Amino acid sequence: MAVDFEKKESYRISDLIRIMELLRSEGGCPWDREQDHHSIRMNFLEETYEVMDAIDRENPEMLREELGDVLLQVVFHCRMEQEAGRFDFDDVCDEICKKLIVRHPHIFGGITVSGTGEVLSNWDKIKAETKGQKTITERLRSVPAVFPALMRSQKVQHRAAKAGFDYPDGEWAMRGLESELRELQEAIAQGDQAQIDEELGDLLFSAVNVARFVHTDPEDALAKSCEKFIRRFEKVEELASRQGIDMQAAPIAVLDQLWDEAKKEP
Repeated sequence: MAVDFEKKESYRISDLIRIMELLRSEGGCPWDREQDHHSIRMNFLEETYEVMDAIDRENPEMLREELGDVLLQVVFHCRMEQEAGRFDFDDVCDEICKKLIVRHPHIFGGITVSGTGEVLSNWDKIKAETKGQKTITERLRSVPAVFPALMRSQKVQHRAAKAGFDYPDGEWAMRGLESELRELQEAIAQGDQAQIDEELGDLLFSAVNVARFVHTDPEDALAKSCEKFIRRFEKVEELASRQGIDMQAAPIAVLDQLWDEAKKEP
């Protein structure tokens, strides 16, 4: 059955909102009608990662497509809330516009700033005030628990540092990392699994702290290490194949030698 919708050469946000309304309406798409916030929750995350992939690839055509997929997720969730009578897409636009105006007093108010540092300082102060956060702990707890652990650790540490709770320099951070490594080694020696889990977490948290002091994004650094491992593993596999070595049956000493050979190749 045809729906009441005009096909065009070019569409705008109002058309996307109308399409979602039709998909969710009686006689619409069965799949779209069955979804709720929780069932498509991971879709939002996946689409966001695909936007990041497009940015990393510096591919504008891919970026345009993936941004559209993210926008679809926004419209999808807004439609569900509109059906429930709580808010709609316009309410979301209204709220973000008001937030941007309030948090940019140097643009929309009479505040003068000296540069980016003061802009960010004002942003954090206004954000805390508008969210009713009176303590630093409240600011730390506001970092979403669903964030990837490395990202959450980085943000928590950054906010704590702004409150003055920080090492004086990177050498202190390195000593903290070394201390956590020793504690992990002791836990492993004792065979206490709960303690091992805790100390490993502390070690990773300390590694993120070191990354902050050396101005390295830990998520990006780890991602690059993963790619490097895959490239070297591919070389190891090629070397093993050329030398007639069964990797699954070969002793670790042989595999270690292949790894060293792979590291020497460009």
